[in-house]
Amino acid sequence: MTANDDETRNSLQKHVYEIDGSAFSSLEGFFDEVSRKLIPDAIWGKNLDAFNDILRGGFGTPQDGFVLRWLNSNASRERLGFAETARQLRHRLQTCHSSNRSLVMEQLRQAEVGSGKRFDWLVDIVRVHCPGGSEQQDGVSMELR
Repeated sequence: MTANDDETRNSLQKHVYEIDGSAFSSLEGFFDEVSRKLIPDAIWGKNLDAFNDILRGGFGTPQDGFVLRWLNSNASRERLGFAETARQLRHRLQTCHSSNRSLVMEQLRQAEVGSGKRFDWLVDIVRVHCPGGSEQQDGVSMELR
């Protein structure tokens, strides 16, 4: 039995939440999809930190973990790419604390030259809660389809 077999077996026992990458084209749309599919009727911050909190469980999601199945993830990889990342960072630059301006400006510069996509950031946040991640005890599994 391989590690993938173990993960598949464990995934079958956990609640599966499916989000559809073809249903959104912006970070705000991603947050709306998470709201609809993972935590309907919950009020949350709709930001990266709050998304990370949802993955820990107990915020409408099972305390013992779950499977996040991201359908049409290639559509999300494209739509949440460099252009969307730069758009988000331009907005953040207008609202961030002055002590964060230089960091956000550097992230924006990187996005404009083709580095640092929102899709990758979201996947990295989920992976923290998956086997091998620093918060793997949360029991999240991710399937990109």
